[in-house]
Amino acid sequence: MTDAAAAARRTALVLRHDSAIGLGNLGPTLEAHGYDVITVDAPVTDVAELDPLAADLVVVLGGDEGAYETDRYPYLSDELGLLRRRIEAEAPIFGVCLGAQLLASALGARVYRGERKEVGWLEVDPTEAGADSPVRHFAGVPTVQWHGDTFDLPVGVERLAGSAQYENQAFRRGDWLLAVQFHPEVTTEIHEDWLAAWGDELPEYGLSRERLREQRESFGVPAEAASAALLGEYLDGLERRATVAA
Repeated sequence: MTDAAAAARRTALVLRHDSAIGLGNLGPTLEAHGYDVITVDAPVTDVAELDPLAADLVVVLGGDEGAYETDRYPYLSDELGLLRRRIEAEAPIFGVCLGAQLLASALGARVYRGERKEVGWLEVDPTEAGADSPVRHFAGVPTVQWHGDTFDLPVGVERLAGSAQYENQAFRRGDWLLAVQFHPEVTTEIHEDWLAAWGDELPEYGLSRERLREQRESFGVPAEAASAALLGEYLDGLERRATVAA
C-alpha cells in the first residue's frame, strides 16, 4: 500500500453485542470503501473509555438487549453517551436493529416493547423521503426482520421506511446518520447461527427453520445486493461530505 493510499483509509468502529450478530456482508462494503474495521464487543469492553470521535464512522449492530434496559445492561448507558457525543458533533453513525433503537433513544425518542415480534423475510416500504435515500434499494426486496422492540420517530429526522407491522423501519438525519430496523447484514452463516440460537420460537409466528431456509434461498442474493448498494451509497455520501468540508 502506498503512503497516499494508507493516508486515504478511514476507520470504522463497530459496536457488537453478540458474536452471532456480527457485521456480516456489511464488512466487504466497508473495506471496499477504504475503511479499516475495528470491532469491539460492547458487553466486555469499557465503552466509556473509547474516544467517541476517534473513528470516521461508528456502526452499531443488533442484539437481544432492549435500548431501555440500561439497568440490566450498564454498558448500554456508555454506548448512549458515545452516540450522543457523536450526534452533537454530527459525526457519522450507522445503526442496525438495536443500533437503530439506541440511536432513537440517544435522539430523545421512546424505545419500547412492541405488541408482537416481527420475524421472517419481509418487505419494507420506503417513504417519499426513503425513495430518495439509500433505503430505496430495499424496495420490493424482502429482508430479514427479527425484533420485538420498536421506537417512536425522533424529532428532527426523516422517516425513510415502514412495514406492515411497524411504522418506523428506517430514518436519517442529514447525510451522516442512518438507522435501519431490519437486518441488511445477514449472510448464510449468520442466518444459520440465528436459526440455531432462536429457531425454537419460530412456530409462534407461523414459521419454521425449513421455511426460513427456503426464503433465504429465494431472497438471499438480492438482499445482499441491496445491502451493498444501501451501505455503499451511504458511504459515498460521507465521502462527498468530507470533501466539501475539506
